[in-house]
Amino acid sequence: MTAETKITPEIVAEHGLTRDEYKRIRQIMGREPNLVELGIFSAMWSEHCSYKSSKKWLKTLPTTAPWVICGPGENAGVVDIGDGQAIIFKMESHNHPSYIEPYQGAATGVGGILRDVFTMGARPIAMMNALRFGDPSHPKMKHLISGVVSGIGGYGNCVGVPTVGGETDFHPAYNGNILVNAMCVGLADADKIFYSAAAGIGNPVVYVGSKTGRDGIHGASMASAEFGEDAEQKRPTVQVGDPFTEKLLIEACLELMKSDAIVAIQDMGAAGLTSSSFEMADKGDAGIELWLDKVPTREVGMTPYELMLSESQERMLMVLKPGREDEARRVFEKWELDFAVIGKVTDTGRMVLKFHDAVAGDLPIKPLANGSPEYDRPWTPTPQRRPIVLPRGRDDLDTVLPTLEKLMGSPDLASRRWIWEQYDHMVMGDTVGRPGGDAAVVRIHGTQKAVAITTDVTPRYCYADPYQGGRQAIAETWRNLTATGAKPLAITDCLNFGNPEKPEIMGQLVGCIQGMAEACRALNFPVVSGNVSLYNETQGTGILPTPAIGGVGLIADVSRRADIAFKGQDHAIIVIGETRGHLGQSLYLREVLGREDGETPPVDLSVERRNGDFVRTLISEGLISTVHDVSDGGLMVALAEMALASGIGAKIDPPAFQAPLAWAFGEDQGRYVIAAPAAAADAVIAQAWVTGVPAAQIGVTGGTELTLTGAGTISLETLRSAHEGWLPGLMSTPA
Repeated sequence: MTAETKITPEIVAEHGLTRDEYKRIRQIMGREPNLVELGIFSAMWSEHCSYKSSKKWLKTLPTTAPWVICGPGENAGVVDIGDGQAIIFKMESHNHPSYIEPYQGAATGVGGILRDVFTMGARPIAMMNALRFGDPSHPKMKHLISGVVSGIGGYGNCVGVPTVGGETDFHPAYNGNILVNAMCVGLADADKIFYSAAAGIGNPVVYVGSKTGRDGIHGASMASAEFGEDAEQKRPTVQVGDPFTEKLLIEACLELMKSDAIVAIQDMGAAGLTSSSFEMADKGDAGIELWLDKVPTREVGMTPYELMLSESQERMLMVLKPGREDEARRVFEKWELDFAVIGKVTDTGRMVLKFHDAVAGDLPIKPLANGSPEYDRPWTPTPQRRPIVLPRGRDDLDTVLPTLEKLMGSPDLASRRWIWEQYDHMVMGDTVGRPGGDAAVVRIHGTQKAVAITTDVTPRYCYADPYQGGRQAIAETWRNLTATGAKPLAITDCLNFGNPEKPEIMGQLVGCIQGMAEACRALNFPVVSGNVSLYNETQGTGILPTPAIGGVGLIADVSRRADIAFKGQDHAIIVIGETRGHLGQSLYLREVLGREDGETPPVDLSVERRNGDFVRTLISEGLISTVHDVSDGGLMVALAEMALASGIGAKIDPPAFQAPLAWAFGEDQGRYVIAAPAAAADAVIAQAWVTGVPAAQIGVTGGTELTLTGAGTISLETLRSAHEGWLPGLMSTPA
């Protein structure tokens, strides 16, 4: 096909556009578009770029707080952390590419999210990832796990930014559509934030970074459609990354940012030069003229269509102040990167594309950017689940410890050491502790401050009850940060769902966002950035609704922080919050009884706020330094994780009035397990009583076993073997 190709209904359909959308395009253009223009509409109006199915609902999320410097709409969100410093962070998806080509898909996901952050003037200081794989026994799964983990490690390790944590879960719903969500956190001066709005008529538009190739063409539209049987044939749509070039690009951009030469800057992510140029022009209420024959290329004979839609990696677009081109060129050439003036800012409100002096495209800016379609898709609420009924006898006490061993070696609870040992989590020298706790802690270099970072969501909750699942995802992220002693500041989200054209799927998206919005408001925990990934389906089978949440909090004094490890012998073990034994949608129910039913555990946001604020106060006052929130697997799993993290056992006294299995493995929300020296325990419980927070001592630390009164013991060695053995065992067996 060439620019002169006649646009047929088949070509329109190949570009992922509906008949109505094409009719609208013709109205906007006042004529038939050429192929280049059609390709640009296809990319900009793709679900991946336009959020056309979710815009209506995203607008309902709270986005402001006194510490928010920049909320959604830029490359990443920005929050103030005092002392003239800001944290810049975002999470994005690279799901479809990672299924097609797991190594490059995951690697370029890391590269893309890094660029979103340093584009705004921040030095990246930490990475996280939230991964979802299918049934571990599925024939493709080991290949996908290995490729994704290698891609994340291969890119992050080479670029020199620590990968400090994340999450990895398994469920058959992801067999045909895995999820790879990457999060990056950066540090910047609060008064030196860079934005993307093009300005200054006549100012030069500059291309920097790597050359443009033919990789990644149609990447945005590919990521906006469900998979069919031809998924394997979509490899050419996956970008190829070069982390060493990305490192050079980071350093070059940050060096130029020390000057005042940059007016605007934008990463070339999804839809490459198309999205970056249109977004810059739109935000600046300007126009742009691009000279496509000036774009540096690594392949001969590239067409305007290919140049505009390539998603080649490690590229940026800038608007410079007039006369500063030579200064900028010297910086980028010093770092051995391409530099080219490829256009200028205009006052036309249009994107004019020239190729060897001929006009290859002429499009209005606004209808392709903020004026993209916005759909109010039909949606149906998810039906309410019935409560489960289980036997509640005291004779189940003997089964608690064998059940605990089984759970600790189950796919969703087993150690992720095999994964995180492939990542450099200590590079830069400011990571405090190793992965495996509630949240990672990264010191702000040269200070006593630190940021806590976490990712979380429980998809089985969201599937059973999107509204409660959305609330829970926010609340658990907030708890994870709180458990370190950090004040939760803000979140980024990555909303992964199936086909929004199905009312039941759209209902999942709406329900999750409604729950998220309510929790964010109640916890003063705004959304400052994010991403939506829809059409995560293969041959009509969708994923579990997975609104992954990335949270950031501030620890004022890193010497006053907590982690999950017991700190000594004879410390009192205290549960904060109320244990009712909710087993609906629990891992116990799924892994032990083979059931996925019941109600999602309810989330009381006022209780979350009260209990969390209390725990944070205890940490800041130096009364406790051992805290773990209770989540997947319930109380006994939390205790086992704390014991394994320290090598110190515990003696636990279960209550006489509760069914043992429900008490041990129920997933009631708003709870923490803390440990305090015996001398401080009474004061902690007294303080809780005064504050109205439920608190009860359930045991003491000591030895190298977990002892459950009335039920015997299990050695930490046995638990560790189950916990550490599953994932290496899976990955070492032949495919």
